[in-house]
Amino acid sequence: MDQLSQRFQALADPTRRAILARLALGDQSVNTLAEPFDMSLPAVSKHLKVLERAGLISRSRDAQYRPCRLEAKALQSVDGWLEDYRRLWERKLDRLDDYLAKLQRKPKKGKLK
Repeated sequence: MDQLSQRFQALADPTRRAILARLALGDQSVNTLAEPFDMSLPAVSKHLKVLERAGLISRSRDAQYRPCRLEAKALQSVDGWLEDYRRLWERKLDRLDDYLAKLQRKPKKGKLK
């Protein structure tokens, strides 16, 4: 599976998105990341492995402490892919705005002034 597909697969899960949101606040240990979730530590570790394989987080070792870190640059490829579609929809919405403005300026048939 290509890297972009792995990233979208990782982002598809709400728990993993919540983990990323917590890591956006700073590096955290696995235990700290697991606190708000109603799941076992091994289950959280599985989510972290998916995020790590996708390149969205990294883990390091500092004695017994294994902090997790958000790799925000990895989200650039996702954002780049989405940017093309964002521009497409912005153009479509701009054309719709133009069309609606044109309809509002047009006099209605059958109405006397």
